[in-house]
Formats: sequence, structure tokens, C-alpha cells
Amino acid sequence: MRTKFDRPAAEIIAALGQFSAATIHEAQGRKGALSHRLKPVDSRMAFCGPAFTVEAQAGDNIMVQVAISYAQPGDVVIVAGAEFEQAGSFGDVLATACKSKGLAAFVTDSGVRDSADLKKLGFPVFSGSVCIEGTVKETLGPVNYPISIGGQIVRPGDILRGDADGVVVVDPLEAEDVIRLCQRREDHEAEIRAQHRRGGKSLIEVHGLVDKLKAKGLVVEE
Repeated sequence: MRTKFDRPAAEIIAALGQFSAATIHEAQGRKGALSHRLKPVDSRMAFCGPAFTVEAQAGDNIMVQVAISYAQPGDVVIVAGAEFEQAGSFGDVLATACKSKGLAAFVTDSGVRDSADLKKLGFPVFSGSVCIEGTVKETLGPVNYPISIGGQIVRPGDILRGDADGVVVVDPLEAEDVIRLCQRREDHEAEIRAQHRRGGKSLIEVHGLVDKLKAKGLVVEE
């Protein structure tokens, strides 16, 4: 396992964290979205931070506990657990450890449990399922190597942004450009909302769809 990797600057993390996961996904060219299956146990949970990557065997959480032990404040422990849904690989005890260490979030494509307690604790937990069944602690696995999770490759130090809609990954080398594109998109959408509030134009006029619909042959019968 590796314990050291380059983490993005705190100001980059903070700047990206101002935007929603959906905005980031769209702004960076509709890429980086993890599977829709990975959702927070509470829709109010959100985070932004560098990936601390873990690969775990299905139904085994020994490397989850190793990773939490070595992760640093602000890190997002993200675990590729073979998409094994029939296991609660993380619960309130481990979440308490994560929160006490100042970690940013926990993400897994496997399952978690103690969901009611996790909601009370408030530490951001995103998972592929909620399951009461426990796990074994037997098989070692790589830590801080690239992992495949949710249809994406996530590397140590990649920036992860999660909210009620899901999780998106951003290449740190592209982060500054993504921030600018996100702000441009936010400004554009603010103007669109203002036009809707002012009224006077149809939705397709405001959204610039009139010519496209005409070119596609849409016929509106009066």
C-alpha cells in the first residue's frame, strides 16, 4: 500500500466545492460521473476532497479499516468493493472514526449499514446499497493505486465532489479550467432563470431551441 500522494491545494478543493456535482459533470464535458447507484445515505450530505483509494474484496472490510487509519484530514476514502451490495462494510463505528479524524467523506460501491445512526452523525457516506449483513476481515488489497469504481477510473489525489445527486471525479490537472467552466455555466443558468421570471418568451425561445426544432422538422398544429 501507498500512504503518500499529491493532494490538490485546499483553495482548489474549496472552489470546486461551491458547485454541484451535476454542474461539474456538465461543465467538464459530461464526464466523470460515478454510477447513479452511488448515493448518500442522507440527501443533505455533501463533500469535496481528494481521493484516498482502496480496493477491497467482496464482503471484506479489513482494507477499509486500514485506509481509515492512514487517511489524512480532508481525504475522501473511496472503496472499490466489487459492487457487492449484500454487505454492510461500513457503519456508525467506522464513521465515528472518520469524523474524529477530520476525513471529508466515505464512498463505496458496496453496502453500508447503521443508516439511521449515520444520518444522525452527519458524516458524508455514499454507497451502492444499505445492507445489515456484516463482513469478514481477511484479504489484503491495494491502497492508493488507481481503482475502477462506478464506471470510472479514480486515482489517488483525484478530486471527488458528492451531493444529493451523486459523485463526480475531476482530474486535478484540469481543476482550474473546470472551475472557470462551472462559473460560466452558473452565470448562464442564472440569466436563463431571470428570463423565465421576467416572462414574455416561451421556454423553447429562452433555451434557444426554436431553430433546432425547426431543423428537425417539428410541426406544431394550431
